[in-house]
Amino acid sequence: MSGSLPIRIFTPQGMLGYGYDLEDFRRVVEEGVDVMVVDSGSTDPGPYMLGLGHTLVTVESYARDLRPMLRAVSDHHIPLVISSAGGAGTDEQVAWMTDLVNRLAEEEGLSLSVVTIGADVPADVVTDRLARGLVEPNVLGELPSEKDVAQATGLVAQMGAEPFLKVLASDEPFDVIIAGRAYDPAPHAAFALHHGVEPGIAWHMGKILECGGACAEPKGGGVVATVHRDSFALTPTGPAQVCTPLSVAAHTLYEKSRPDLLPGPGGVLDVRGCAYEAVDDRTVRVTGSRFLPGGRTALKVEGAAVVGHRAMFIGGIHDPVLIGQLDAFLDRVERHAGELHPELAAGAAQLMFHVYGRDAVMGPREPSTAVPHEVGVLGEVTAQTPELALAICTTVRIGCLHLSYPGQVATAGNLALPLNPMESSVGPVCAFTLYHLMDVDGLDGLFPVERRQVGRTRLREAAV
Repeated sequence: MSGSLPIRIFTPQGMLGYGYDLEDFRRVVEEGVDVMVVDSGSTDPGPYMLGLGHTLVTVESYARDLRPMLRAVSDHHIPLVISSAGGAGTDEQVAWMTDLVNRLAEEEGLSLSVVTIGADVPADVVTDRLARGLVEPNVLGELPSEKDVAQATGLVAQMGAEPFLKVLASDEPFDVIIAGRAYDPAPHAAFALHHGVEPGIAWHMGKILECGGACAEPKGGGVVATVHRDSFALTPTGPAQVCTPLSVAAHTLYEKSRPDLLPGPGGVLDVRGCAYEAVDDRTVRVTGSRFLPGGRTALKVEGAAVVGHRAMFIGGIHDPVLIGQLDAFLDRVERHAGELHPELAAGAAQLMFHVYGRDAVMGPREPSTAVPHEVGVLGEVTAQTPELALAICTTVRIGCLHLSYPGQVATAGNLALPLNPMESSVGPVCAFTLYHLMDVDGLDGLFPVERRQVGRTRLREAAV
């Protein structure tokens, strides 16, 4: 345990690079907080960041958001913690984010002590654990194969609070932590645990705070948590926003399969006995959260690989006769394309239609049976080469545009195409080859910690 309570944890935004209100940010910083914690990654957008090494947003967006934060670190001595750096949280993205922080510090004339925490896990470690039965089936009951492990171009383990606690417990000071792939609430929870907060409170606070002002009405922006040993209170940073017992309780359920027991690294957050109380017209206090420790240490391992290439087109249909028989028509288009491209008929290439305005979001679960007056059809083709994907996509687009259908009146074309070229190569397609829990008991060397000085000090050293 270190420091005194309460502590104030500030999350300026739900995701680094998404932007935030500078006036709100500066006001909160001047009022005083103990730490800034911001998430920088997610698997929500899919596996492409891990598989291709792409970042979630552009370097310009990261720089815009980081510059005021780094200035606050230096001027107000507020440490900054960044987790899941770059989007996927690979070691390469941690290094990339560290270099960006160094560049911004040099431009701002700052000298900062940076701690990095890596999250890459060696493939041979995963293969060994797999062979020893220490990898659990995923939610579909599937185990990865050795080939799945070997094909992964990116492979990370999702850290819990322990690596952050290790840094916080050290006698060496820091200004910025840049961590690889992490369980979203972990850095928030770690800072609270380090200060003696009850584990249930720490993890529940982190669960809500990591999304920034998503727990407020209207949602968005930042939020400050005032954390005591057995409670925490949430206040949004935007003056026009409020936290209510309902908005905070509702966000507790966010992204969870059940409302009462929320599993995570090291155990389960039990919110069955929670109480949500309005402190004032903008702040809500939470009490009663408990943490149930697990019996062993299992972490989620994420791996992604390139599995093909994608091409797509999009067009609109306004003919009610065609809309009324669209599924049968699209089936004919697919059969026609399969006759011209055996790879599609044999399953070596894949075609998917998304009908926007009808059921593109919900699919077969869509409850509405109303017939829309127009729909948008997005066709996507995945194949082993970009050339084949584009060739099949062109055939499918032509089929959608020109194939006949019963009751057809107009013959000029079935589809209004807003873009030119009418079909486009999208690029490589990635898939998660691993999304599994792995037992890491007795496994040393995960999440290595390194320290470096960046910014103005580095410039002086280079001149000597």
